[in-house]
Amino acid sequence: MGIVVRQSFLNLISIGIAFLIGAVNTLYLYPTFLGSKFQGLVIALLAISNLVQPFISFGTQHAVIRYYSKYTKKSDRDGLLTISILIPLIIVLLFIPVFMAYYNEIRQYLFQSDQSLSRYAYVILFIAVSTSFFEVFYSWLRVKLKSVFGNFLKELYPRLLIALLLISYSIGLLNFESFILYLIYGYYLRLLIVIIYSFYINKPKLNLNFKKDFYEIFKYCLLIFLSGAASSIILDIDKSMLSSILTVENVAYYSVAVFIAAVIEIPGRAMFQILSPVVANAINKNQKKKLEDLLKKSSTNLVLVASLFFLLINLNIDDFYEMLNQDGYSIGIPIVIIVSFGKLYSMSIGCINNIISNSKYYYYTFWFSLFSSVLAVVLNIYLITEFGIIGAAYATLIVLAIMNTLKIYLVKAKFKIHPYSKDTIKIIILSVLTFFVFSNLQLGFQPLINIIVKSSLILVLYTLSAYIFKLSDDVNIFIDKFNKNW
Repeated sequence: MGIVVRQSFLNLISIGIAFLIGAVNTLYLYPTFLGSKFQGLVIALLAISNLVQPFISFGTQHAVIRYYSKYTKKSDRDGLLTISILIPLIIVLLFIPVFMAYYNEIRQYLFQSDQSLSRYAYVILFIAVSTSFFEVFYSWLRVKLKSVFGNFLKELYPRLLIALLLISYSIGLLNFESFILYLIYGYYLRLLIVIIYSFYINKPKLNLNFKKDFYEIFKYCLLIFLSGAASSIILDIDKSMLSSILTVENVAYYSVAVFIAAVIEIPGRAMFQILSPVVANAINKNQKKKLEDLLKKSSTNLVLVASLFFLLINLNIDDFYEMLNQDGYSIGIPIVIIVSFGKLYSMSIGCINNIISNSKYYYYTFWFSLFSSVLAVVLNIYLITEFGIIGAAYATLIVLAIMNTLKIYLVKAKFKIHPYSKDTIKIIILSVLTFFVFSNLQLGFQPLINIIVKSSLILVLYTLSAYIFKLSDDVNIFIDKFNKNW
């Protein structure tokens, strides 16, 4: 786990900074300068772009991760990287005419609640194309275990871009039309940067004669594309439906709450960037003991850290929204609590998703994703209609709970391994006790002071307890090294 821990830590720093900048954007700059209407619009456009992206990339970025370590000849690896570019390029050339032909119908459907916003629908295609190719080139970096800079471009760059644009908008350098245009320009600048860096790290020679395992790779891409499209539905269908069923203002309120809950995923997002190719390599070399070790350690470490994030968020949520002081946004408090439970469960399963997608059982990802996407659509339509914005949160929790449970069962049945250990139970006990200790603590200071004091107390108590009881070997080793260097 050495390289995993090192690069996970570096990725964690990058993602942590990204979330801090994202927090400033989402919680202050957006609502202060754009307002809930235009904040909801921008978030909805980016969310819908994420729904379109899998249709363009066609799963080729995952195929690079899955098969790169399988090949030893450079010509085979070059061929794999070549088709990872050609397939999305062909799809783009075919997709654009279809999008343009049905452009009016698409924008009318997406913005039923406010047709005045439909003129911005073109943004969806431009962002989706850029993101699709970015993910492909980023996969080139990940297979070479060079994820840190790519992770910076993936996580930190877009938030810095939006922050810069929002500040420029606030001081009058940009109007909203130019804000949208420069947002597109910024995404394509990111694509250019990752292309240059990818060719510097992993420069392939064009190989159009690559035929090895082509049918198998195409089949893999097809299933991953279908599952990726379905997964995108799960991630962003709630925001899309809120803009369609309710109003774009509700997208803003909901997105702020989900953003706060998503902080729990920071350690997982940092770890999985580097862990996926390591898991693929273990599977390709049939290293079952290493695979089990990766699963249990990733689960233990993520449960430990994600539980801390869960506590920090939910024990401070009232003070946080009071400090935010934006009209209408406090409706999101129960959403934070509901969604954060689902996010915590997702972190607890460790690298199960990496194991499934990089194994011969990868086709299950399609069936899981198809089922969960259908379930997500049905639940969101019903629960949003019945309960409004809170219904979207319950739909997310239910889908995450069912799907993660099914994935645990699959890996247990096929690999005879599972993510949990005695340490998992100890971490849960520690988390519950910490929650009850601090849940009724009322400090009576200003919201910001309350958050700082309470978070400091939680951090000290939780970290010391985890260290003393040795709940994670990797965390203890990291703390020991930090203390030694300090």
